[in-house]
Amino acid sequence: MQLTFFTGPQCSLCDDAEELLKNVSSPVQYKKVNIREHVDFYHLYAVRIPVLKRDDNGAELGWPFDLDELNRFLA
Repeated sequence: MQLTFFTGPQCSLCDDAEELLKNVSSPVQYKKVNIREHVDFYHLYAVRIPVLKRDDNGAELGWPFDLDELNRFLA
């Protein structure tokens, strides 16, 4: 499973989300994208980060979420 992890600098919620990613039931690979480095992403996600986006189907999961919700999103 490949994900894009939209994040920002000094984002404690993003740190929490990344910790959850380390504890999912199936291993995932993700690339982190700092929305401040991309104007389009900043406008899309500025008030929503952290956001995970599945690369296979484009589905998004925005904060807040817990480990159970994350595992369902990845299933």
